[in-house]
Amino acid sequence: MEQKLMIEGGYPLEGTVHISGAKNSAVALIPATILAESQVIIDQLPNISDVRLLRDLLREIGGEAELDENQTLTVNPEKMIAMPLPNGKVKKLRASYYLMGAMLGRFKKAVIGLPGGCNLGPRPIDQHIKGFEALGAKVTNEQGAIYLRADELRGARIYLDVVSVGATINIMLAAVRAKGQTIIENAAKEPEIIDVATLLTSMGAKIKGAGTDVIRIDGVDHLHGCRHSIIPDRIEAGTYMILAAAVGQQVVIDNVIPLHLESLIAKLREMGVHIETKDDQVLIHNTGRTLKSVDIKTLVYPGFPTDLQQPFTSLLTKAEGTSIVTDTIYSARFKHIDELRRMGAHVKVEGRSAIINGKGRLEGAKVKASDLRAGAALVVAGLMADGITEVSGLEHIDRGYEFLVDKLVGLGAKIWRENLDIEEMEEIEK
Repeated sequence: MEQKLMIEGGYPLEGTVHISGAKNSAVALIPATILAESQVIIDQLPNISDVRLLRDLLREIGGEAELDENQTLTVNPEKMIAMPLPNGKVKKLRASYYLMGAMLGRFKKAVIGLPGGCNLGPRPIDQHIKGFEALGAKVTNEQGAIYLRADELRGARIYLDVVSVGATINIMLAAVRAKGQTIIENAAKEPEIIDVATLLTSMGAKIKGAGTDVIRIDGVDHLHGCRHSIIPDRIEAGTYMILAAAVGQQVVIDNVIPLHLESLIAKLREMGVHIETKDDQVLIHNTGRTLKSVDIKTLVYPGFPTDLQQPFTSLLTKAEGTSIVTDTIYSARFKHIDELRRMGAHVKVEGRSAIINGKGRLEGAKVKASDLRAGAALVVAGLMADGITEVSGLEHIDRGYEFLVDKLVGLGAKIWRENLDIEEMEEIEK
């Protein structure tokens, strides 16, 4: 039965929230296990639908994959085969494209359906394909699936025309078992790339420069199993920091790496939010000061993350003055704006920017999450609003936020799930 999120606004948040393992790491780490020749164990994975889908896909290609109650995934890849995955579960998540690089690296061939996940406008995989072709693969698009074939993979110098996390990781996955050296230039620098490189290195790969814009990979013939602990989710942490800035009294965000959140911390401080950082915690205190408007522009890491643009936009409706939010990464990442306007926000979109006139009160309304981070934006708005907000489209939120309701209830929020009735389901399907 499909559900909706019910949020009664106006209750201050207080207490400690524990951050889960990084979603954007998990969706690459799990496919990376295909490259090993013996058992791989990944600890502290987030309890989200994307992780379970990827576990099931590993099973579909013959792997043994068990996810226990502590979110530890144990993978035995020995019996995996290059099973085509043109349809089914592979269509349900964007990051299924990492199966291409991993299967190409191990089997020298793959058939993967074109990825699904959040609809954020054009997010082409041309840089991924450019990388695979440079390594010696033939890539074709046949009946909605990508076919990759190679007699052998050979190292190459690959310059990415666009800084892309997905392409950087996918080329790494394919290159670690290629012959010779691969150099990725204009590589993305995100912490999740370092996390994947750490796993691969523990498996016996030779990778230098992860986290810089030039990554060097010396191919090896074999990769063995290992045990790896995932990094904390900087986007989940950032979302709770934004929630704490919006409606918190004193909130401790635990299990974080503050270095990964510097661009957000800087902008929140610019707004007047009181923040303290410790080794693995961020503390946010409400000082009663009026929040000031700020302008943000999303950029590749270490710039302001596009994944936090939407929830941050909700927070800016509370700030005094006019703020401008510009998304240079995804042009279609403003689908939450119409929903915020339903709640009374004074926001308009002009090109790649949203202009927010703050200090207006938000009112509870029926709204729909169009994608994962839009869902987070509506949760922020709902907790700030007067009255009750009903958020549908929970399948998006469940893709990226583990135990969202439980964590927010633990902080004092009035939030719960209800089943959609038949009329509501028919309305959503229109």
